[in-house]
Amino acid sequence: MELHDVWFVLIAVLWTGYFFLEGFDFGVGVLTRLLARNRAERRVLINTIGPVWDGNEVWLLTAGGATFAAFPDWYATLFSGFYLPLLVILVCLIVRGVAFEYRAKRPEENWQRNWETAIFWTSLIPAFLWGVAFGNIVRGVKIDRNFEYVGNLWDLLNPYALLGGVVTLSLFTFHGAVFTALKTVGDIRERARSTALYVGLVTAVAALVFLLWTQIDKGNGRSLVAMTVAVAALVAALVANQRGREGWSFALSGVTIVAAVAMLFLTLFPNVMPSSLNEQWSLTVTNASSSPYTLKIMTWCAGIATPIVLLYQGWTYWVFRKRIGTQHIAETMH
Repeated sequence: MELHDVWFVLIAVLWTGYFFLEGFDFGVGVLTRLLARNRAERRVLINTIGPVWDGNEVWLLTAGGATFAAFPDWYATLFSGFYLPLLVILVCLIVRGVAFEYRAKRPEENWQRNWETAIFWTSLIPAFLWGVAFGNIVRGVKIDRNFEYVGNLWDLLNPYALLGGVVTLSLFTFHGAVFTALKTVGDIRERARSTALYVGLVTAVAALVFLLWTQIDKGNGRSLVAMTVAVAALVAALVANQRGREGWSFALSGVTIVAAVAMLFLTLFPNVMPSSLNEQWSLTVTNASSSPYTLKIMTWCAGIATPIVLLYQGWTYWVFRKRIGTQHIAETMH
């Protein structure tokens, strides 16, 4: 296996890790409006992801940086062609971070409600747009012979990509609901399980249609295996949720995300960004990659830094592993 193939796999792993981790905290952000009934419950939901949400975003920064360094042509075409949607995502992530930090700075109800509204929308919009973006990457976009994007915003808003957005939004919300059930106690835990059931059923229908569409249009034998794992894991997560096995349900919803993202990258390889105008104009792991020397240096750096990051994040989740409920929220901190 060549180094550019290795880095394609590593970038796929980084995006998978990002969607697994940021997926549930996007879902929790959406649930602050769909599940929580009052300020105390919204604070409980926010506290379940408070210690980890910013660490989860490290995976996005690393995925973007790795793409820039390993496949500069892919990075340039992607960020120029998808400029507006990616800018919206970036603004949402900035506002979302500010909202988490500023919500509790003042006790006024209007102040906190406004920041909670910001958390909801800045969780929902990126969760949807990431699906739209990856749907377009897999489907193919208008790239010319110079490997430059020549389409417009409306080309990105096609039925396949929009369905991809619905799938990521519903799947992340389901992932967040089972995470909430895993991390809370009392009535909010029971309602999180009930919410997970309804959202999970919607997710199952949308995901099945999207994955089948992907398999029929772009699939191969390996992607078929990944699709089967994703669908089976989602069904198993729903069953585990109904039986009150929140840990298993969360793990299985995570497997669903991992398998679904793996399927998309398996259908993509060896392309990194297919051209819908001419297959010969597609960006591939070969024509979009950096020099072998650059990839070699990156491999050594990743081999040293990655275990340290994983150990630190794992330790963070271990420290903040206990369940919480409204009884743990001080009245002055609502």
